[in-house]
Amino acid sequence: MKSIWTGAIGFGLVNIPVKLYSAVESSELDLDMLDKKDHSPIGFKHVSERSGKEVSWENIVKGYKLNDEYVILSDEDFEKASVEKSKIIAISDFVNEDEIDSIYFETPYYVEPDKSGERAYALLREALMKTQKAGIATFVMRSRENLAILRADGDVIILNKIRFAEEIRDASELALPARTGLKKDELEMAVSLINQLSGDFDITAYKYTYTDTLLKLIKAKAKGVKTRTPHLKVVPTKSTDLMAQLKASLNNRKKVS
Repeated sequence: MKSIWTGAIGFGLVNIPVKLYSAVESSELDLDMLDKKDHSPIGFKHVSERSGKEVSWENIVKGYKLNDEYVILSDEDFEKASVEKSKIIAISDFVNEDEIDSIYFETPYYVEPDKSGERAYALLREALMKTQKAGIATFVMRSRENLAILRADGDVIILNKIRFAEEIRDASELALPARTGLKKDELEMAVSLINQLSGDFDITAYKYTYTDTLLKLIKAKAKGVKTRTPHLKVVPTKSTDLMAQLKASLNNRKKVS
């Protein structure tokens, strides 16, 4: 794996030199964009709006428009804004991980210590395991300040970027049904179905099947085999049918078991 960030974890007065590695990879097929007419690959270019000419990556800079003029920012300018945050994953608090709502979770990274920080890394890892706590930290990656949690998982410390509160939209703008007015027997039947389908969580039991199915279709199409598109019509359940459908769901589950 190739590291994507190098810095240190700030744990009290202790600094632990570390590297971050992406903990996830895509399961999707690598599809190319093609011209519909002759199937030639489509390339993306950075073009100047003024000259119409292509601009190479090394000649592209970042700027902020202020009073109709651009203020150009360099990598050093971003570091000057906060040198400490640019290089330090600063832990400020410790919380129970289950206190953090899943809506805040974003991207996970593996944290690897530098040779000089192995002992301090191991100490933090074991302390996190013993207390069952997660550290709340801020750091800068790619010119953006990030909020994150650090938690121990076996031998590794995992950093998970989480969203700031202001990044979560207010759900009150949605048209949602009231939490009252449900029939008691309907609710009891729904709870029974949930309990019947409940079990221990095992992530390996869930497979990403869409890519495999799509790849089979691609191979069949390459051989000239025609495939049929299944038709699926979503029909909303009528309120009068809820009890019947819940009962059928429970009975079906019993037969499968």
